[in-house]
Amino acid sequence: MPVGHDQLDRYEIRLLGQLDDCWSDWFAGFTLTTESDGTTTLTGSVLDQAALHGLLRRVSNLGVTLVSVNVLRSGQS
Repeated sequence: MPVGHDQLDRYEIRLLGQLDDCWSDWFAGFTLTTESDGTTTLTGSVLDQAALHGLLRRVSNLGVTLVSVNVLRSGQS
């Protein structure tokens, strides 16, 4: 791991539309939160960039619109 990266990066991925809890298994390790603005937020950790790209392919295969991808820094939920 690069210097200063002694833990997994946490991401917040926002999708257009509201996914129900049955998708939790498909996005294993991520918390799904439906927002009042009609979006769903996935929050969780990924091992590396390859894992992040795999997760984004899952989003693409689902056919939902990707709104944003943000890295969560220490202290952010």
